[in-house]
Amino acid sequence: MKRKLLLVHAHPDDESITTGGAIARYAAEGADVFLVTCTLGEEGEIVPPRLARLAAAEADQLGGYRSGELAGACAALGLTRHDYLGGIGRWRDSGMAGTPAAEHPRAFTGGAVAEQTAQLRTLIDELAPQVVVTYDAFGGYGHPDHIRAHEITMAAATDVPRVFHVVQSKAALVAGLAELRADGTSPFRIPADDELPSVPDEKITTVLDISAHIPAKLAALRAHETQLTVCEDAVVHFALTNDVAQPIPPVEYFVLARGDADGAATDLFGGL
Repeated sequence: MKRKLLLVHAHPDDESITTGGAIARYAAEGADVFLVTCTLGEEGEIVPPRLARLAAAEADQLGGYRSGELAGACAALGLTRHDYLGGIGRWRDSGMAGTPAAEHPRAFTGGAVAEQTAQLRTLIDELAPQVVVTYDAFGGYGHPDHIRAHEITMAAATDVPRVFHVVQSKAALVAGLAELRADGTSPFRIPADDELPSVPDEKITTVLDISAHIPAKLAALRAHETQLTVCEDAVVHFALTNDVAQPIPPVEYFVLARGDADGAATDLFGGL
């Protein structure tokens, strides 16, 4: 049986940051890997000054530009197929809670959950994945669009054999930050151990080795130049527009949210 993996993410770049290794690994192993992106990320901040006027408050062209970045990332990872939820442009980046972006008529969080769930279920029915990956109930770091992506995925994927939430390991994060501090070459601020979101390791059910696919993940990250900067010096890491350093570990971490855990400790498809 052909292995099929579907990942549901809120904005362009989320797929590469949190699951780029998983996408590259399973694509390289011959699985069909599908991605659904819920918005174009129109409200994102911008790293390169030359592109600053793409921002929502100026030309408001960032979403279209990020779609091109995402296409480059998908190619780098070997993705089988990419869809936007409801079609490209249907749902707009809601921004953080309380911002004017959340009141936009097409804001993702302002849309009907039932409509969005139905759109995702239609894709799930067509693609028939055995495994679906999205965020946990906190959306990884609390972004309203991530939380909405979690909600509609859990509602739409009721018949999928396994559903995982992608998370960050607390132990791996602390170790990665210690390595960055010891190296001392990062141009970015090294955060405190408890500053970036993570989960206790005892909650993690699946540890996925992506070490052979770090080059593909880095290429995908570099494709998102408006959103982040990759540093490939002695210790490889990246930073978002906040200039806070984040490690890139050789593993990705997941919590099994639904389905049989037998065989899933080191493989999303293990035992299926």
